[in-house]
Order: sequence, then structure tokens, then C-alpha cells
Amino acid sequence: MSTHQSTYQGPRYQRQRIDVLNHGHVTLIDHMGDDSRIVQAARVSYGDGTKSVREDKGLIDYLMRHRHTSPFEQVIFTFHLKMPIFVARQFLRHRTASLNEISGRYSVMRDEFYLPDSDNLRYQAKDNKQGRSDELLPETLREDILKALDTGQVQAYQAYEALLEQGLARELARIELPLSLYTEMYWQMDLHNLFHFLSLRLDSHAQYEIRVYAEAIASLIQPIVPFAYEAFEEHILYGKRFSKAELEILLKAIDQEKLQEALSASPLRASRRQEFLDKLS
Repeated sequence: MSTHQSTYQGPRYQRQRIDVLNHGHVTLIDHMGDDSRIVQAARVSYGDGTKSVREDKGLIDYLMRHRHTSPFEQVIFTFHLKMPIFVARQFLRHRTASLNEISGRYSVMRDEFYLPDSDNLRYQAKDNKQGRSDELLPETLREDILKALDTGQVQAYQAYEALLEQGLARELARIELPLSLYTEMYWQMDLHNLFHFLSLRLDSHAQYEIRVYAEAIASLIQPIVPFAYEAFEEHILYGKRFSKAELEILLKAIDQEKLQEALSASPLRASRRQEFLDKLS
């Protein structure tokens, strides 16, 4: 992925674009609010400027830690996304977004298709019905597959153009096009739901092609909401939740003396240490 800045100067800041895959991109069009908006929403009765930066950061961490989600919903991001259709369908699974996608009924679709990199052509995973394994296909087979994919895409677009030239309606001619065709959309989501999207799509088990879009989105929002993103990483992205049965196993295995020693040596504040003990109890 490479980062570019467009020449368009928006009303508040320069739009930021990250190129993704061979023809795609993630462009941050606009946003409403930042860390301060989260704090203002949480302290609505206090107003702005009543707390220090350190206390603001602590409040955001508290909100994330205790799943108080509504203040994060006050921050909204709008992106222009360009991606293969099969990736776009995964975006549509997240029904908390507001979006507007290019229509093949109104527009002639561009001759732009996704071809995976050779090192992403892998065998089907044996222990995961919906994913690829870590084992690469043989190099000669990968070359043949890429040629076959490219040939199929060229033929599909030629057939699409032929249908249009014969006067067939665009809304019917488009059915000739494969899932590797690129589509575009404006995609808007509040920060709470965006963090949920990222928690799923940044996961190592997420499909590579959507994971790189999630990485681009994360890199664009992090500078705008640095305290919130840090709390997200701490408590959601890299945190873990345990079931009742799992917690019972942990409690039986924990050496209480070593636990107290580790807590005493940890950088956690006294209140956070107590919260941790409360979780275990």
C-alpha cells in the first residue's frame, strides 16, 4: 500500500488516500468529531475545557473498558472506497454503515479487475472451510492460474462491451461481469461501529483482501482519534474475553501469591488492579 494526498483541498483538511490492491483505494473524505467530541458527549453536563488532557485520555479509556459505547457514536467518518465486488460484499455485511455504491444500471463499468499477487495463491485450508492455508501453490501452477484469471476477465469485459454495442440495457449487460470487477462506494460509519468492523477485519483470520482495506482505514482514523484508538487496541483489538467455563479453569490454575506479586510490579493504577481482581472473582 502507498499513501497519497490529492490536490483537492476540503473545507477542513486535505483528503487522504491510501492505494490498496492493484486498482483499489481508501480515501478519507470527511469526519465529524475527534477525541474531544467523545469527551464532550460523556461530560455533557460539564462543557468543554473542564478537564486536563490526561484526564480526557483516562475517561476515554474508561468508556472503552466498560463498553460505554454511545459517546463513540458521536464521531463519524466518511470514506470513498474502491474495491473488488467480492470484497464490497463483505463490507455490506456490516449493516451499521450508510453507503452509496456506483450503479451498473446508470454507468458503464470500467475495465478494472482484481488480480491477486502470486504469493497470495494458496491451497484451500483443510481446517477452515472459508479460508486459504499458509501453503503456496507450486510456482508454475500459480503462473497458469494468473494467466487463466486474466484471460477470463478480458473475455468477460469484451462480452460485456459487445452486449452494450448491441443495445442491451446496461442493467442486463452487467450480469456478464465477474466478482473480480472493481466497484466504488461512499461509506459512512460512526466510530463505535467502525471499531467493531476493525476488530473483525483486522483479525488474522479475516480474508487478506478485506484485511488490507481495514488496515488502511485504521491508519487514517488513528491520528484523528489517537486516545480512542489506543483504548480500542488495549481493550478490544488485543484484549480477550473469557467464557464462564474458561474463567473457572483460570481461577483454579492461578497461583494467588504470584498473582499479587505480578500486580504489585505492574504499571496499572490501584483502581485498575482492583478491577482486574473483580473480574477474576
